[in-house]
Amino acid sequence: MTPLWTAEEAAAATGGAARGRFAASGVSIDSRTAAPGDLFVALRGPNFDGHDHLAEAAAKGCAGALVSRAAPLPAGLPCVAVADTQAALEALARAARARTRARTAAITGSVGKTGTRALCAAGLAAAGSVHASETNLNNHIGLPLSLARLAADRDYAVLEMGMNHAGEIAALTAIARPDAAAITTVAPAHLEFFSGIEAIAAAKAEIFRGVTPGGAAVLNRDDATFGALARAARAEGISRVLTFGAAPGADARLIECEAGPSGSRVRAAVAGRETRYALPLAGRHHARNSLAVLAVALALGADPAAVAAGMESARALPGRGRRFRTPVRGGAAVVIDDAYNASPASMAAAFETLALAPAGGRRVAALGDMLELGA
Repeated sequence: MTPLWTAEEAAAATGGAARGRFAASGVSIDSRTAAPGDLFVALRGPNFDGHDHLAEAAAKGCAGALVSRAAPLPAGLPCVAVADTQAALEALARAARARTRARTAAITGSVGKTGTRALCAAGLAAAGSVHASETNLNNHIGLPLSLARLAADRDYAVLEMGMNHAGEIAALTAIARPDAAAITTVAPAHLEFFSGIEAIAAAKAEIFRGVTPGGAAVLNRDDATFGALARAARAEGISRVLTFGAAPGADARLIECEAGPSGSRVRAAVAGRETRYALPLAGRHHARNSLAVLAVALALGADPAAVAAGMESARALPGRGRRFRTPVRGGAAVVIDDAYNASPASMAAAFETLALAPAGGRRVAALGDMLELGA
């Protein structure tokens, strides 16, 4: 098995100094979840220092560590010493992106980006080998970590990008250099930090700055900010703009969605060809997200029919619509765990999904605060 990173490769990518030799099969930033063979990156933050956990990383079987030159170096654990471990993680990400053959998609949006990323990974797996962001690894640490884990021989990479301030997406897309940049939708989330929807759209449009020459933008034709986003993409030199939605003329166009309590049956037209598929995810919003995936497939040169069939294997993620049954007095209740985060748009989708529950029983919504919405 080809190692993901050797000490020599990590040193060359980061400009660091190798102290000992290793061949790592993965990359970790958390000693609690590190796996044998990982390269442990000792990040520093306001309230933590990964260097305090080097012994634990070694005990977990990590192959080596990426450490700061200013820190005491661990005994018996091979390492690469660098000036700044966060900058070194980003350098690893850039090196991984440069050496891979993977066609790369980056996905952002006010809502739907994680669900779309999961659907995209499932769909593209029917067309080739896929590397995808995990959980919520979509910020200045998570995205470089996801890329640093990318093997050179993957066919596709699917990356998620999140933000709550202007400028954050620009930094991420410069590292990721996507071949296709998709924006699911623009909605009132993080309004506390923006003057309005137009400013949120401008921040999301930063994703176009990193698109590779000849790459594509993938946009929601039904979104009110579509025109502004298309203009922003073209201003960055992107001539190929692919669209999805129910609007006439969308490259991936919804014809019909039969939504039920456990999933949907979708009929769509992709580049003029009709395709039908089933989604094992409840809610019309997942059907809308699946159209974005089909447009991404077009952008990356994958077969949309194969990708549509691949999405049938997708599963709901924890905190994002996963269902389970729990006993209650006199029977059982179905719990829909959609507790990861919330905005007005995602709550509307949650209520719409709850309304699909079979008639005859109670429907109960347990709600918490929605934050970052401003005054």
